[in-house]
Amino acid sequence: MSKLKINIILFGIGNIGSTLINQIIESQEFFLQSKNVDFHFPIITNSTVAFFEKEGVGYSWETNFLQLAVPFKVEDIIEFAKENEFENLIAVDATASNELVRHYNTLIENGFNIVAVNKNANTLPIDLYKEIRENLKKHDKEFLYETSVDTGIPILQTLRDLYYAGEKITKIRGVFSDNLSYVFNRFSEEDVSFSSVLKDASLLGLMRSTFKEDLSGNDTARKLLILAREIGKDFELSDVEILPFITENHLEKNGVLNKDALDKSFKIAKITQAENHVLRYIGEFDAEKNSLTAKLVSESVDSAIGKLNGGDTVFEIYTQSYADIPIVIRSASPCKQAISRGIITDILKIAEKIKNKEAVWL
Repeated sequence: MSKLKINIILFGIGNIGSTLINQIIESQEFFLQSKNVDFHFPIITNSTVAFFEKEGVGYSWETNFLQLAVPFKVEDIIEFAKENEFENLIAVDATASNELVRHYNTLIENGFNIVAVNKNANTLPIDLYKEIRENLKKHDKEFLYETSVDTGIPILQTLRDLYYAGEKITKIRGVFSDNLSYVFNRFSEEDVSFSSVLKDASLLGLMRSTFKEDLSGNDTARKLLILAREIGKDFELSDVEILPFITENHLEKNGVLNKDALDKSFKIAKITQAENHVLRYIGEFDAEKNSLTAKLVSESVDSAIGKLNGGDTVFEIYTQSYADIPIVIRSASPCKQAISRGIITDILKIAEKIKNKEAVWL
């Protein structure tokens, strides 16, 4: 049987995107042997320029990109793909760009499947969210995004499998932010001030660009919305009640953190909770109340959420069949290597579907 050639158009060559290229190049022989799939990267981009290489980039891609990349529009990418008659196209969105999401429908209409780390498309207003899915169905294309909520551990797949099997999901809850997991795990386990843990998080590089989103509760809210929409709930982002743990009371007039106020507040919260309980910032969907909430809770140390350490994340799925016993999916703190492997898993799922379609035609 002839090998299946997959053309990956990569948007975003930062930490995750560059790791993805290197992992696939290094594992190319393995994919050929195990899956009979031949991966190519004919186009790779950052936010402003793109490198076009008909046969696909190789080990020297970084040097070539620096020397030969040119300014581009998404239309240029579509035209290049058509000119070279590329088949089996997968656009990988390894950005956090709102701009690229606006082009998803155009890409789908021009023969592209999509794999995304980017959360933005799945937190759009519900009419735009549904429009993408209608377009996918119309053009018989796939859109996978397991890494948008975690490293690629099959959380969304598990939810979909339960939902499409007719299972009633009664609750989803968990710690979805690795940054906040680290902060509250440290604060719970050690005799330290809350502000000092935030400072340590900064020194460790955890306070990356998304950390303000984490501190506000927005990142947790967005991931919660994605999870709820996977089981057919037509919520909007504005429907998520976000209860931030850093409030106006913790800030100076200029918006800078008031360490004394912050430390006093969290010390009181820590020592006044029930015995053998710890503070955690969670997202929670409650089917009975039809509510979505991002909030600070006090959790038993014996629960899956209470047992977290480091920057681990955890997802609890409660169902009618399992009653009060949740399905628990726990993941280690995400790193670029794990996220990249999660992207590859989604790419391979699409490759398998392309194979099956081709087999039907033969």
